[in-house]
Amino acid sequence: MHQVYLGLGTNLGDKEANLKAALEEIRKRVGEITSQSAFYASEPWGFESDNSFLNAVCCVCTNLSPEETLHTTQAIERTLGRLKKSVNGAYSDRIIDIDILLFDDLQINTPDLTIPHPQMWERDFVKIPLKEIAPDIAPKGKK
Repeated sequence: MHQVYLGLGTNLGDKEANLKAALEEIRKRVGEITSQSAFYASEPWGFESDNSFLNAVCCVCTNLSPEETLHTTQAIERTLGRLKKSVNGAYSDRIIDIDILLFDDLQINTPDLTIPHPQMWERDFVKIPLKEIAPDIAPKGKK
């Protein structure tokens, strides 16, 4: 079994319902959610929008590989109505976003997948809910 931390965000529609639907799909398709943060409101990061975000982090036990987890979370995003992904740092409003933050202690850097998530420690909407459910996790060298 692998331990995976996922970051979730939404800024369109019924945000609480979007997060709850994403969590239910993660339970069905990825694995058992062993911990989940509260939902946190945040302002858009990296782009301008009139729509605030609602974010959460969850920890999942899964038998999926990192690549299978990526493909599955992207399929969940499509199921819930996300039609396009951010490209080259150009962010936009989204019905749901699911990011792999950490996967066991793996370090992966491929064109499709970077673990740990390269910007997670720059984003309060990730750091705060992650600290809530995993207080001992910190950037390398910063306990």
